[in-house]
Amino acid sequence: MSDLLVPAIATILDQQDETPDTRTYRLRFRDDAQAERFDFQPGQFLELSVFGAGEAPFCLASSPTRRGTIEVTVRRTGRVTDALAALGPGDEVGLRGPCGNGFDVTAAEGHDLVFVGGGIGLPPLRGLIWNVLDRREAFGNVTILYGARTPSLLVYKQELHEWGARADVEVRITVDRAEPGWTGTVGMVPVLFDQVDLKPQSSLAYVCGPPIMISFVIQDLLARGFAPERIISTLERMMQCGVGKCNHCCVGSKYLCRDGPVFNFREIREMWE
Repeated sequence: MSDLLVPAIATILDQQDETPDTRTYRLRFRDDAQAERFDFQPGQFLELSVFGAGEAPFCLASSPTRRGTIEVTVRRTGRVTDALAALGPGDEVGLRGPCGNGFDVTAAEGHDLVFVGGGIGLPPLRGLIWNVLDRREAFGNVTILYGARTPSLLVYKQELHEWGARADVEVRITVDRAEPGWTGTVGMVPVLFDQVDLKPQSSLAYVCGPPIMISFVIQDLLARGFAPERIISTLERMMQCGVGKCNHCCVGSKYLCRDGPVFNFREIREMWE
């Protein structure tokens, strides 16, 4: 967008319930020319306004390889998300962005890729996964490891099935607590590492999820031989302005909304030293 401080108007085209409190919205800018020229990287985010309720940051959950519309996946957690949940197809919202940096897709070419997501942490990875799958020949092995508290809280259930049915993708799923009918793995996300053949020297690992999950996953990846710069994650703070002015997301010398939210683990470690 030409001005990151001025929201552009977008229309909700449709919506899909992912879990009892989480929904994916497909949006299109009201201005057709703006819809066609909007460009972003997986991992970047938007500031979304629900008029009369406020504004909040949400990751872009769609891939830049699929132009014309964009998607965000939102869990109800407060005033703005409750107001968004009351809207439907045809209603309008405001969008500012894309904000922050993103995953460097070009740098990932030729590497084996390991995606590790937990709960609502899969949406930031979803855009990157579809970006990779839409250009599948440019990458090595693709492994997707995902977990949630219960089976009912898994997001993108149909896409997980679709990815798992592909011969060129390995998918492993776990839940913390089983529910009736669940026959899969039970345990925290790191239990899935023993089910796959990880190649630390040739792989890049992308990690997103609750902070405690990210911490345990990164520790396990390091112990399995991944170099810190080969572990890429997202950091989360209240990225209120989206342009590095309000100081709410400052960590050390970095503004997560401007310098992040994507960092490799070497950069993350240096931020806290």
